[in-house]
Amino acid sequence: MVNNNEAQSRYEVHVDGALAGFLEYRTIGDVIALVHTEVDEAYAGQGLGGQLAKFALDDAQARGVKVSPLCPFVAKYIDKHPEYRVTVR
Repeated sequence: MVNNNEAQSRYEVHVDGALAGFLEYRTIGDVIALVHTEVDEAYAGQGLGGQLAKFALDDAQARGVKVSPLCPFVAKYIDKHPEYRVTVR
């Protein structure tokens, strides 16, 4: 399950109630900078990073803000999912 932890400026994914990964962001005006993705080694390769990226990009689209994908993982995710290329800048 992914949620937005606004107090810590990060999207978080939990597995069995425990934090398994996060995607840090910074909001600057009407732009959200997706800065850093980290997933616990125990969950590597299970698609949690992709879940975080999708949640963040969907959240930005829903709020009508632009995205700056500073995190290389998110930039690669956007390259593989053309539906985000139009709205993400």
